[in-house]
Amino acid sequence: MDRLVDFLLNFYGPWPYVLIFGILIACGLGLPIPEDITLFAAGLLSYYGLTNLPGILIVSFFGVLGGDLIIFTLGHHYGRRLTKKWFFHRLLPDDRLDAMGVRFRKQGNHLIFAARFMPGLRTPIFFSAGTLHLPYKVFLFYDGIAALVSVPAIICAVYYFGDELDRVVRVIQRIEHGIVFVIAIGVIAVLLKWYVTHRRLKRA
Repeated sequence: MDRLVDFLLNFYGPWPYVLIFGILIACGLGLPIPEDITLFAAGLLSYYGLTNLPGILIVSFFGVLGGDLIIFTLGHHYGRRLTKKWFFHRLLPDDRLDAMGVRFRKQGNHLIFAARFMPGLRTPIFFSAGTLHLPYKVFLFYDGIAALVSVPAIICAVYYFGDELDRVVRVIQRIEHGIVFVIAIGVIAVLLKWYVTHRRLKRA
């Protein structure tokens, strides 16, 4: 992250906004820079006075949404074809894709919202949503709501507590871990409910 921040600090005027937006869009094309690190850097740019907070929030929001939409669109148009390739088939085999389809039909909206707070699962879930032809308006609505929470949370935390960066990092990690914990509890509850219902039906 230090290298990214040092690089961005060399630019002035509209360029920091352009670069943040471009990096976030490129994340959707596979750029190996974590999206959350880019948002962290965006907050630092405002903290150092190179960008204004409202402007960088707007640019970052649309950059995040644009990157997510690229992943979703790739799945929508080329997902089934790509999953037939050896590499993608290993990542997303037919049985896993079918299982994901069942989950999306039951709780697709909530899954899209939750994926925004799960960096490791975000891309596969969005790609699967596109492959399974989840409606664009549904994806954009729930991903947009999640982005309205996550983007300001990270950028504003860095902006207002920029002199305590270690503390900011710990707070962000706690928030993400807490959300993952709540999601995990929800999944376990659903599985337990399914198991109890399945046992009752089997006995009947």
